[in-house]
Amino acid sequence: MRNYFAFAGRGGVLAATFIGTLLFLFLVFPNIPIEGELFDMKAGGYTHGEALAQMEVYGADGRVTYAWASAVLDTLFPITYVTFFAGLIYRFRLTEGTWVLAYIPVLAGAWDLLENAQIIAMLLRYPEVGAAQVAWASTFTIVKGYLGSVYQILGAGLLLAALVRGAIARLRR
Repeated sequence: MRNYFAFAGRGGVLAATFIGTLLFLFLVFPNIPIEGELFDMKAGGYTHGEALAQMEVYGADGRVTYAWASAVLDTLFPITYVTFFAGLIYRFRLTEGTWVLAYIPVLAGAWDLLENAQIIAMLLRYPEVGAAQVAWASTFTIVKGYLGSVYQILGAGLLLAALVRGAIARLRR
């Protein structure tokens, strides 16, 4: 994995995956042709009743579209953001021993894929979706949000620390 982290931390790879992440967030996902909010985006989770009501709003075509988008687009998206944040954390680590923190976005990406499987199962089983299935999917969404906060704050903090160290080094010259 360390070779992957080193690759992900290269300037060109960081730039490409940063742009890819932004494209997914601001161009691709908002334009998926379904009505209503995506389950993936409900950071606070959702109840069984809310899930059933939302799937009714999606309609049959919307549920199929969402399932395909989860299986394809929302598999490519974790690969993109994991590569970006793992590379960012690895490249700007404070000490050599802290390179292992780059595993945090990898864990989050794997969790995201498991969340996608839960959502796809709900969409394909509708209207026969049990409360336990929704509870699992909702829990995966909530935990994904927490993991996302951790690696995003860590990545931003390490980048900021590197910028400050660089500015101080330039001032000392």
